[in-house]
Amino acid sequence: MDEHSIVFNISAWVIPVILAVTLHEASHGFVALRFGDDTALRAGRISFNPIRHIDLVGTILIPLVLLIGSNGTMAFGYAKPVPVDFGRLRPLRPGIVAVAAAGPGSNLVLAAVSAILFNALPIVPEWAREWVIQLLVVSILINLILCFFNLIPLPPLDGGRIAVAVLPANLANRLARFERSGIVIILIALFVLPLAGDSLGVDLNLFHWLIGQPAQDTMRWLLRVFT
Repeated sequence: MDEHSIVFNISAWVIPVILAVTLHEASHGFVALRFGDDTALRAGRISFNPIRHIDLVGTILIPLVLLIGSNGTMAFGYAKPVPVDFGRLRPLRPGIVAVAAAGPGSNLVLAAVSAILFNALPIVPEWAREWVIQLLVVSILINLILCFFNLIPLPPLDGGRIAVAVLPANLANRLARFERSGIVIILIALFVLPLAGDSLGVDLNLFHWLIGQPAQDTMRWLLRVFT
């Protein structure tokens, strides 16, 4: 397989992205069920079938645009959020924390498994080895990026839900007010600020410092530990 072809690069991104977002969402539903809420089960969302979790914009259009725009070297995406009735979780606060942490936790586990699979490279045919290496590297990186991104402590991200569950009531109520606007604030901070910083000659790349650099450091650590 030609490692410089766009097919090589796109295929090495598509599989990890789909697996990462599918496992992330299914894990939310599975843990919610363990804490007494069967909303995701009734909606058919406790499943590792990617089709059940695909979002037209987040799982298809955004990754496709990024892949084409980067010549198959970059992709990012998300799936349809799994429905969870947090009021049905028992016990409530531990349930909220566990359900929210399940998504990032699943991505961390998948990143570790991908690192461990590097040990199987000697049995991979020579013609496929470069593709498998890129696939595993992408899997580690995309899962760590999803993990750290979702742990940002602002609703509606998982980190925000965890913060709302553990903070004192007055602080939790204030933070919970960002449920609708939080994702817009995060996207502006992570993607618009760097563009503004470039025009001003100032480094405002919060994505690099909060997500990209921790993901790269953790990837190097996982590879040292497991290979």
